[in-house]
Amino acid sequence: MVSNDIMKKYQPVIGLEIHAQMKTKSKAFCSCSTTFRAAPNSNVCPICLGHPGCLPVLNEELVNFGIKMGLATNCKIRERSIFARKNYFYPDLTKGYQITQYETPLCYDGYIKLKLNDGTEKKIGITRIHLEEDAGKSIHDFSDNETIIDFNRCGVPLIEIVSEPDINSPEEAVLYVQKIRQLLIYLGICDGNMEEGSLRCDANISIRPVGSLKLGTRTEIKNLNSFKNIYDALQAEIKRQTEVIEQGGYVYYTTMTYNAKDKKTIPTRSKEEAHDYRYFPEPDLVYLKVDKDWVERIRVTLPEFPDVKQQRFQKQYGIPEYDARILTEDQELANYFEEAAKHLPLESTKGYKNISNLIMTEVLRVLNEDKISINEFPIKSEHIAKIAELIITGIVNSSTAKEIFAELLKHKGNKTPEDIIKEKDLLQVSDTSEIENIIKTVISQNPKEVERYKAGEQKLFSFLVGQVMRSSKGKANPKIVNELLKKLLDEI
Repeated sequence: MVSNDIMKKYQPVIGLEIHAQMKTKSKAFCSCSTTFRAAPNSNVCPICLGHPGCLPVLNEELVNFGIKMGLATNCKIRERSIFARKNYFYPDLTKGYQITQYETPLCYDGYIKLKLNDGTEKKIGITRIHLEEDAGKSIHDFSDNETIIDFNRCGVPLIEIVSEPDINSPEEAVLYVQKIRQLLIYLGICDGNMEEGSLRCDANISIRPVGSLKLGTRTEIKNLNSFKNIYDALQAEIKRQTEVIEQGGYVYYTTMTYNAKDKKTIPTRSKEEAHDYRYFPEPDLVYLKVDKDWVERIRVTLPEFPDVKQQRFQKQYGIPEYDARILTEDQELANYFEEAAKHLPLESTKGYKNISNLIMTEVLRVLNEDKISINEFPIKSEHIAKIAELIITGIVNSSTAKEIFAELLKHKGNKTPEDIIKEKDLLQVSDTSEIENIIKTVISQNPKEVERYKAGEQKLFSFLVGQVMRSSKGKANPKIVNELLKKLLDEI
């Protein structure tokens, strides 16, 4: 962990490169499938394997997805862009080059806004978003002496999202990647699965004295595949660079890797410059022309974005900012909430808040414990709405509502809340005469506690309420219990 003293003395300057695998059915420049976990080397053809004389053909859907992300991040869309060859050797790069965009990326000069942990807002610039293809996969796990290569990933379509160096802490870096991932998922163009490699991040980082405008020498940490790794790797590299400078040394322009076990960044090679890749225009592809009509056709298909949805939830349903933010972090969860809200018989801010409470406490708890998505959750949204309705109408109290939820979960959503109430006799008692009789019995059974309460021990009121609720088997209306108990105690 980087100490506060270091952060007071040095300012990290961070830029991130995010590689997002697109959810197209076929590859970037051929018709091979992009299905994950297919048999090794089965989703390949002469084009993606780089056989001589085979010509690539651009996947139009990749362009559409790139435009979508450009519009979502407030980028300008370039009308005329070209592809380039990025030349380098690696065993799983059969062609010896990668088709990408270099001087003329499809999207450029954009930004997103982050809500920081202290409540302030920060604008992070997007330098560019360009289209490219992925390389294959080298596997070193099965032998110390051999490398196995799976070429299925060769040619899989990617977009690379490059930020400006506007990020100044590991915390901001994680928030930025979370925001980008959220947008990709909302757009439906990437599944955001970092463990499977659908989303990968390279971090460029340097440090400079606080107050200085001069940038330090940066290093690049490659292939960070989780929010924790991004945070920990940046922490480790800030610490390493600080120690080098404090000891009078120099930070060199280097490619680093992060060792999660030792929590250290390790140099792997000197960092390549652009000329090392010998970029030149891809001779087998014509330039890409994206006119205004094409952009507008894509614009009308864009979904309601998380920030806008959050503000609408607050206004339309009257729920707090915190609730709205949690509910809109995941698009499907937001849909689940809205479906439940539609099933509430009467528009009621209190009812919407009850639905929100149930989702944020009970539903999210189950999703986290069972490691499932909301689409796999067995309880229907209308049943959540029914529980919320039962609470606001006073038919059940909050503890009984949790019991109903547990039973619905137990029966995999095959029963309704009404079925469970009937089977278990869970109707809340709101009959004042019945509750009054229970209270009188409790008072008579606890004379010492009543006497102490009357003498000023106010905390015993909660004890007496608990005794009433226990006697009623939790079915007495808590509001009526509190009102009647106070009234009867005052009369003694």
